[in-house]
Amino acid sequence: MEEMLTTAFWASVAQIIAIDILLGGDNAVVIALACRRLPERQRARGVFWGVVGAIGLRIGLIFFALHLLELPWLKVVGAALLAWIGVKLMLPEHDDGGHGAIEGSTSLLGAVRTVVLADAVMSVDNVLAVAGAAHGDMNLVVFGILVSIPIIVWGSRLVLALMDRFPFVITLGGALLGWIAGGMLVSDIATVRWSDAHIPHAHFTAGATGALIVVVFGRWSAARQAVAARRVREIPLE
Repeated sequence: MEEMLTTAFWASVAQIIAIDILLGGDNAVVIALACRRLPERQRARGVFWGVVGAIGLRIGLIFFALHLLELPWLKVVGAALLAWIGVKLMLPEHDDGGHGAIEGSTSLLGAVRTVVLADAVMSVDNVLAVAGAAHGDMNLVVFGILVSIPIIVWGSRLVLALMDRFPFVITLGGALLGWIAGGMLVSDIATVRWSDAHIPHAHFTAGATGALIVVVFGRWSAARQAVAARRVREIPLE
């Protein structure tokens, strides 16, 4: 109970909630698509059990991720993947994404199964980010995800709208993932001693550096992609 009164605990909870909102925005879309063919009276139940199943699966995946990240060098690999996910988050999205492949089901069980399976495929980035933010504390993982459930279900569309309207929200999300990646890099069993001995305030320094790298590289990549898309549009059709 005393742990829940610390600033570090609530900072980690805030990080997990932010991660779930930023990387879980597609969940509301998936749930809507999977349940759209259900009879009206079953849609609420489909949404409820789909969310319960998806969250349970995610907690299970994070439980294994927390233990795997205790092995040497795996946090380094996870940090690299998380930084790449942060850069990818900052790239402009295309309309031909994977949602079109999600088919609605006419049965409650089928809709729930679709939600859970889609969430399993889409949750790799979320699992890595939450495991990194939790610092090995499974209670923190469960608490943070439970708090974020209503935000994901009812607030994700609002957050997506804010991202469209205010691009700096996406930049802040990329910076957060870069920060967590930097912290994972210097807290790996294989690197922590060297980092503590050679890098002043290692966790803060690595986190800030990771955030800066993701933001700079993400913006550069987005700019290049925009230029390439503009050139394609300017090519005359024969």
